[in-house]
Amino acid sequence: MKRTLAAVVDQGGAEFALRELNVADPGLNEVQIRFVASGLCHSDFHMIDGVKDGRTPVLGGRKPIVVGHEGAGVIEAVGPGVTRLAPGDHVVCSFMPACGACRYCATGRTSLCDWGANSMDGTFPDGKFRYTDDDGRGYGSIAMLGTFSRYATVQQQSVIKIDDWLPLESAVLVGCGVPTGWGTATSAGAVHVGDTVVVYGVGGIGINAVQGAAHAGAKYVVVVDPVEFKRETALKLGATHAFTDPVEAAEKVNEITWGQGADQALVTVGVVREKVVQDAFDVVGKGGTVVVTGLGAPEDLTIHVSGAVMTKYEKTIKGSMFGTLNPHYDIVKLLRLYDAGILKLDELRTRTYRLEDVNEGYQDMIDGKIIRGVILHD
Repeated sequence: MKRTLAAVVDQGGAEFALRELNVADPGLNEVQIRFVASGLCHSDFHMIDGVKDGRTPVLGGRKPIVVGHEGAGVIEAVGPGVTRLAPGDHVVCSFMPACGACRYCATGRTSLCDWGANSMDGTFPDGKFRYTDDDGRGYGSIAMLGTFSRYATVQQQSVIKIDDWLPLESAVLVGCGVPTGWGTATSAGAVHVGDTVVVYGVGGIGINAVQGAAHAGAKYVVVVDPVEFKRETALKLGATHAFTDPVEAAEKVNEITWGQGADQALVTVGVVREKVVQDAFDVVGKGGTVVVTGLGAPEDLTIHVSGAVMTKYEKTIKGSMFGTLNPHYDIVKLLRLYDAGILKLDELRTRTYRLEDVNEGYQDMIDGKIIRGVILHD
């Protein structure tokens, strides 16, 4: 058992708190990781957003819970049954585990793995926890990871071995935000050469939807975001046009497509509202696809569109988890693209933080000061 400092969300907590916790030794099919870097993803903030205003957070889940679901580090120890990993291996964690045996993994839809569907509650498949305090109280691990901690014990199904020459402070980003955005364009959106794509929200996920759409050969990649810094970054990483106003964006799309409309509209805003889905639905033309990747509060009905228009113009609205990708295949592929200079990761990492500064990092994210922030544990 190891001691660790971790960032947690307590019941009713309005910000992240630091706790000294115990980390269990790895059991069957488990490994213990010493994290070097952890990514500040918006989804973790969803555990507390709205609490100060008396609203229900976008993401619920059991509390107390150790947050953080993007992590990169080094294997410290392995438990019985672990065959793919060994101490000293450099790894990236995937927030979406792949058990390999459920109906969805068996049919190639690992982004819908049954383990992943329940992982946000913080419990492991055996119903127990891997973090405890000195009173023996269990702390959940968001996404069965809890990467806002120096050490964690996790399932080997959530861990991908990577090339040891890759910088962990950049590689960490492929645990969630990069593949989720990239796959939103390339897999869920099925962007093809010559397509016109509109991306709503170019934060940690949307900026990678831009990269994915550009890599897939889109003729035009139009972004909509109120933050100038994010629009400027998007234009450097593959966007062809950038707007603050969705109406102006729609007018430009109508112009550059000769009235045909966009082929794909990718909704990657931090919190999904009804208006942005309607904008996305309206901007695509006949046969167009709207991909909703961002999250809204579970009780909010955020999709209200004309069924007649959907039918007559054969438009599609679909959701996407993890970019509809396969973590054990696509994380390695994306890092190989990074190694070749094709996928940009270093450019996404705007600022690094200590774990003690986690709340400051998230405030920077909310204020639009960063594309991606990374916690460095060393």
